[in-house]
Amino acid sequence: MSIAHQRVSAIRMQPGDGATTRPKSAEMTPGPGFRVKMEIERPDPRLVASFRDFETPDISDILNRMYTMTPEIRNVVNAEMLVGPALTVKVFPGDNLMVHKALDAAKPGDVVVIDTSGSQRNAVLGDLITNKAKHRGIAGFIVDGLVRDLPGLQDAGLPVFARGITPFGPLHRGPGELNYAVSCGGIVVNPGDVIVADQSGIAVIRREMAEDTLMRLRAHRARMMQYVADVKAGRFSNEWVDRQLQADQCLVE
Repeated sequence: MSIAHQRVSAIRMQPGDGATTRPKSAEMTPGPGFRVKMEIERPDPRLVASFRDFETPDISDILNRMYTMTPEIRNVVNAEMLVGPALTVKVFPGDNLMVHKALDAAKPGDVVVIDTSGSQRNAVLGDLITNKAKHRGIAGFIVDGLVRDLPGLQDAGLPVFARGITPFGPLHRGPGELNYAVSCGGIVVNPGDVIVADQSGIAVIRREMAEDTLMRLRAHRARMMQYVADVKAGRFSNEWVDRQLQADQCLVE
């Protein structure tokens, strides 16, 4: 018997009884990659609700254009705005066990943010989970991946932002993570971060910076009100463009 064959036999056979078993490498172990955190810290609901007064372009500007998700993730169900604290889910590609578990950890008003590890084949969300989520008071979903059952999603009415639609459904086996840091749309999202999503895109506001961000947004809006009114009325000058060109020594012919 070759060494390779001996190794395969050792993996497949239980010592002493000769029963066929799956490889030990197929077993899941508790810890990173397979863990659940049921309780997270969320911002004050009144603070979170205040972000409904602002559109994502303004939030992006205040955050120095650094915390906006990729535009491929868009609302595939309706035109509703979505605002709430993030409940984060990381799934194994093609699986949605942890999305189901998220229903037990979510609080009313939460936004479920799903990291599919870049999978672009299986849907990880459909109309059944969405209807269950609606009964739990979940505000909506951000999915860096695909969803399915579009008519059912539309009937449920929750905002669902995703990369696209497919009929190809998921498995329900795991592993995965619930309420740990995820990557969604190119942005790291932590549990409790504030999600603001509208027709322009998706912005992520760090939980610990939410109050400061809101104050800066209010100050920025006060400064911009007159300028925007003047532009809409046709009162503006582009002299600042020429000054910038001169400062950068642009060749103008």
